[in-house]
Amino acid sequence: MRSMPSITNALTIDVEDYFQVSAFAPYIERSEWDLRECRVERNVDRILALLQENNAHATFFTLGWIAERYPALVRRIVDGGHELASHGYGHERVSDLSEEAFFHDIHHAKGLLEDIAGVCVQGYRAPSFSIGSGNLWALDTLQRAGYRYSSSIYPIRHDHYGMPDAPRFAYQVRDGLMEVPPTTLRIFHRNLPSSGGGYFRLLPYALSRWMLREVHRQDHSPAVFYFHPWEVDVEQPRVQGISFKTHFRHYVNIGRMERRLGHLLRDFHWGRMDHIFLSPKAQEVPLV
Repeated sequence: MRSMPSITNALTIDVEDYFQVSAFAPYIERSEWDLRECRVERNVDRILALLQENNAHATFFTLGWIAERYPALVRRIVDGGHELASHGYGHERVSDLSEEAFFHDIHHAKGLLEDIAGVCVQGYRAPSFSIGSGNLWALDTLQRAGYRYSSSIYPIRHDHYGMPDAPRFAYQVRDGLMEVPPTTLRIFHRNLPSSGGGYFRLLPYALSRWMLREVHRQDHSPAVFYFHPWEVDVEQPRVQGISFKTHFRHYVNIGRMERRLGHLLRDFHWGRMDHIFLSPKAQEVPLV
């Protein structure tokens, strides 16, 4: 049985390959990317088939680096009725960039995606949710580059990212720019991550499902869920020499991910970010 049929949640996919993960940056040089086996195309095609099978739609936050090399894949995403959005060009953390370098990255990626797909790109997600209290200037830069929404500020406490005091649900951060954070469940005066990624692979599926249902029950708001194509790829090459923590975070329960996604797609209603948060029927969100 589907949960809370009146609520359509936003399903989001960060389109990047396994060797582009920020945690692997100390082990894999950018100059090596073109030398690595790129597996993103087959993995996204598996995800597109899974979405079609379950009559679900999603937003694909896509790297310009990927789009440049696999333009037909980008067009298949759009032809499937999904939203194409930007993940920047080269998966560089915003916290590592100057304002002008960030503008160049997001402006270049937006133009590239739009030229390939022939659609307007309205949304952006920062690699590793790397917008927070220390670089809120990035929101002005996103506005300047013509984006209408961001999904880049994760309101949790984490060792690599997070802004735990940020609002938990969609809000206007600048004139014409909305921030739509990944979903958290407020419990015991703390925001618990309830929106996918490694947490979804680590926790039992029943617990993840309960957390999303609690968000619906307590907050009456759509959830924003995310994952990556490499998370459904059991056969991806293993990166050698990485720390135990990095190994655990990246590989834990990858073999169970596709089956869990199937359950998730059947248990909840899923749609595109732009349809849920930018359409005329979308609920008005507060200005913060």
